[in-house]
Amino acid sequence: MPNKKHKILLVEDDDSLGYLLSEYLKIKGFEVFWAQSGKKALELIEADSYDLIILDVMLPDIDGFNLANKLKIQYPETPFIFLTARSLKIDVLKGFSLGAVDYLKKPIDEEELVARIQALLSRISPNEKVIDAEDFTYKIGEYKFNNKYQELIFNKEIIQLTARESELLNFLVQNKNQLCSHKDILVQLWGKNDYFNRKSLNVFVSHLRKYLEKDPKIKIENRHKMGFILKTE
Repeated sequence: MPNKKHKILLVEDDDSLGYLLSEYLKIKGFEVFWAQSGKKALELIEADSYDLIILDVMLPDIDGFNLANKLKIQYPETPFIFLTARSLKIDVLKGFSLGAVDYLKKPIDEEELVARIQALLSRISPNEKVIDAEDFTYKIGEYKFNNKYQELIFNKEIIQLTARESELLNFLVQNKNQLCSHKDILVQLWGKNDYFNRKSLNVFVSHLRKYLEKDPKIKIENRHKMGFILKTE
């Protein structure tokens, strides 16, 4: 068991489901804060930091996608997952494009939810000894990538990455100039190799390509039906 409880913000307007999930997560050892509106969620986020946010798409006062966009801009270091009854492919892809690290569909299996949360938190903030920030800094062409602070730096410009963007870039950097298969990336970062996660992977690769486009010597090549290669000189 970790020494400190992970702090989770649950944003869910349904009384029954919100109560059930918050109490179940507390039983499983998490410190849970429950907000029933987007406004209340923003107040809690401004007042404190959280290890993970579980965000319902359908909220009474603000669309969950709009709230996610605010989180991405104002709190890019805080990972979030969507919890929703909306299962259209376009909604799933939109959620991932906004930086979500997972997308869970209702009705929710509580045990599966806990398993996914634990897997996500173990990848995002593993229980390891503290290492100096310099140990997390990699040179990628003309860029510097700080995995600890999720920053991509070009000259004096700092691009703040989301948790998932940072995870993916770190995976590619660790295997630069080598083929990284779709399966290896998805199992390592998403925990599951399926259709929606493959689509999500493509979205995040597109993000990284855009961030890295200022150095023409860097390329993320797509090998059809195989995977990706981060090519650097």
